Amino acid sequence: MNIIIVGCGKVGRVLTEQLNEPGNNITVVDINGARATDVAERFDVMHVIGNGATRAVLEEAGIDKADLLIAVTGSDERNLLCCLIAKKAGGCQTIARVRSPQYNADVRYLKEELGLAMVINPEYAAAEEIARVLRFPSAIKIDTFVKGKIELLKFKLPEDSPLCGMCVREIAPKLHCDVLVCTIERDEEAFIAYGDFRFEARDVISIIADPKSAYNFFKRINYKAKPVNDVLIAGGGDITHYLCQILEKDGIRITVIEKDEERVESLTDRFSDVNVIYADAINQEVLMQENINRAEAFVSLTNLDEENILLSLFAKSVTEGKVVTKINRIDFDSVIGHLDLDTIIYPKNLTSDYIVRYVRAMNKTMGTNLETLYQIIKGKVEAAEFIVKADSALTAEPLMRLKLRSGVLVAAIVRNGKVLIPRGSDIIQQGDSVVIVTNHLGLHDMNDLLQ
Repeated sequence: MNIIIVGCGKVGRVLTEQLNEPGNNITVVDINGARATDVAERFDVMHVIGNGATRAVLEEAGIDKADLLIAVTGSDERNLLCCLIAKKAGGCQTIARVRSPQYNADVRYLKEELGLAMVINPEYAAAEEIARVLRFPSAIKIDTFVKGKIELLKFKLPEDSPLCGMCVREIAPKLHCDVLVCTIERDEEAFIAYGDFRFEARDVISIIADPKSAYNFFKRINYKAKPVNDVLIAGGGDITHYLCQILEKDGIRITVIEKDEERVESLTDRFSDVNVIYADAINQEVLMQENINRAEAFVSLTNLDEENILLSLFAKSVTEGKVVTKINRIDFDSVIGHLDLDTIIYPKNLTSDYIVRYVRAMNKTMGTNLETLYQIIKGKVEAAEFIVKADSALTAEPLMRLKLRSGVLVAAIVRNGKVLIPRGSDIIQQGDSVVIVTNHLGLHDMNDLLQ
């Protein structure tokens, strides 16, 4: 696939890295020559220096032969113009990053009228992810498959967890829960969960289940399973705007602390039921006055990563509620991962994940069957949803007899709308949706799972 990426900022860089795999030819475009050259040299791809919103630059980048153009510059208008020119000049598929709330109501209209394959709003995607974990506060992260019929939930084991010392195969008979453990993260290592793996405190575990089974599982291991009723938010930017929009519909009580008077007025005018406080959230007295110690959830969404980290660490020290932290910079995610934070949201990673998922799924038009893709453990383990389109070697034998590659786990099967947590005697059938967890990154077809 011939792919043009316009914009070599953090998102463009991540996209180049993740899409730079066999079968893809990538050209990056940026008006900043140093950035374009750096990305091209680092990932061994072609580059063009210039304004990607001009026909001449896109022609130099090979728009006439491109299958896909992805516009992720810092300007919404430039991204939309890039896609419009690309559609007229090359007829390829186009994806635009559009961030401003003023365009959010028109996303569907823009997509249809400009013929865009996808419009991605990182702030709205971040708000949706935050809302998901507030509905299920036991989880650090929640991803969904098969239109929400299956959830992949990630959580950390506390010191006193009943799972500590238990091995994977003991969960079903001891807890009577129909869930499947997929992965375990311990220190810097990542493991695909096999039956004899034994849990330890502070392990980060990913499970797959339908929503009802997941709820029962967390109740049995003494985790909070009910949605939060109130949330305190630090920062009143775009993500907060979208999050209030989502949470207000769920009847959740919301308090926002914001130090910019214009933002305070904007939120107050837009959300009559949201309590907006004009103050600086970094002031501990303000937080205590707003009852951070009794809040069921605290979400730190200021513009500064350092503030968000400090605020979240303070919240962890005074409340047992859910704590969510937004981080913009992705350079130090390994360092941040060692801090005792709860759920961390990276809007830039969300953007690249959505786009990579779409690009991989595009290959199904070329005879493959990938539907959905998530990175469970960045750069190490992926979860992919496939639809079985035809009988093959995968449908010929029970799972216990299939010669699957090492590092492959069949995590769930959905058949006629019913979720099956697979056992060795189960057989994959044509028409099934199958969720696979694997440390073989970049799979495009289920047949790649066999030895």
